[in-house]
Amino acid sequence: MINWIGIAAINMAIAVALGAFGAHGLKGLVDEQQLAWWHTATLYWFVHALGLLLVGILVRLNYATQATAWLLQIGVIIFAGSLYAMTLGAPRWFGAITPIGGTLMIAGWIWLAITAFRLGKS
Repeated sequence: MINWIGIAAINMAIAVALGAFGAHGLKGLVDEQQLAWWHTATLYWFVHALGLLLVGILVRLNYATQATAWLLQIGVIIFAGSLYAMTLGAPRWFGAITPIGGTLMIAGWIWLAITAFRLGKS
């Protein structure tokens, strides 16, 4: 079984590092729009890292499935990764993949809800 709690902790460390880089390393190098993309990406990374921590605990307790964790992890990488890439110079059309990540994150939370409702019936 994958250690989602450990992966969540790594995600939190990444979010802190990327947040610090955005706050200190990008000032004066990118415009306001690009900095806003970076901040949005970092916010979502933090929130979903915390969510993944909770999901990791729920997986260990058999109240959630690994599918939820995978959807959240892949979703945040695609969502935030595309915003980070555009901030660092990727073409704006690259943002077309951002909603794919968002959709995967939504699917992860919906899958958690479905799992919870199913468990509540048994």
